[in-house]
Amino acid sequence: MFFSIVIPTYNRLPILEKCLRALEHQIIPADSPIAGYEIVVVDDGSTDRTVEWLQTHQTELPHVRLFQQDHQGPSAARNLGVQEAKGDTIIFIDSDLVVLEGFLQAHATALTEGAKELGTDRLFTYGSVINTCNFDAPTSEPFKITDYSRAYFATGNVAIDRKWLEQAGLFDTRFQLYGWEDLELGVRLKQLGLKLIKCPEAVGYHWHPPFNLNQLPNLIDKEFQRGRMGVLFYQKHPTWEVRMMIQMTWLHRILWGLLSLGGTLNERTMAPLLQWLIDRGKPQLALEIARIFLNWYNVKGVYAAYTEMQQGI
Repeated sequence: MFFSIVIPTYNRLPILEKCLRALEHQIIPADSPIAGYEIVVVDDGSTDRTVEWLQTHQTELPHVRLFQQDHQGPSAARNLGVQEAKGDTIIFIDSDLVVLEGFLQAHATALTEGAKELGTDRLFTYGSVINTCNFDAPTSEPFKITDYSRAYFATGNVAIDRKWLEQAGLFDTRFQLYGWEDLELGVRLKQLGLKLIKCPEAVGYHWHPPFNLNQLPNLIDKEFQRGRMGVLFYQKHPTWEVRMMIQMTWLHRILWGLLSLGGTLNERTMAPLLQWLIDRGKPQLALEIARIFLNWYNVKGVYAAYTEMQQGI
């Protein structure tokens, strides 16, 4: 198998450097089913010198092939990456993910053994994603309960035969705001009968800056965006499963309404507690507590978008 690692990026140059250098140092055993690999980077209109840096570091990054587009979002960028890829097997990761040296071999082993066990190649592998805010040593972060994911198909760390992506129709480029474009494609892949094979050995460390209060306006905006894209998801697949995924149920309205005291607990009223935790070196705990009102904003965004859809706005 020949791997094409498709990476969309937008203004993430510092962590992208770590991402690409880790991928350039993969250990591939002599008896590996991997015939080779390439790294397909699609720049989505970055303004932070990403393209210039990639062009001036080509000798250090021999596996990298760069493509560019105007800022259209990750769906369009991933589609371009798949279309330009030379490989028969696509690996999707994000540009803020740093992997270990056995990452590619772990996916290859899981794909090969999975096909033998199932007697079919209707499968894909899903690696582990560990969240970290340690920029200097992202791979030193241990696995945490909050890193557990029940997603069926998520582009943070997944390997799949390109023919299944092409049969499913690639990513829907109408998902231009934050969220759901990968899980929506996952619904279509599930309809094709593809089986998810967990691959915990293929570990990726997802870096993000430590949480601080200045991030809250952007995080709140993302929740409203996620709500709007969630309704588009539901328009395409009007099932109870999707309603649960996008939090468009009475259960979620009651749950997050109660936990946030009807919105009384919000970015203003919780700011002193969140700052207190941050000052004591617990930014991740502060973020998890902030998710109480962030989820409430998401539910409000879902229902606002759903009302607009029904009214034809």
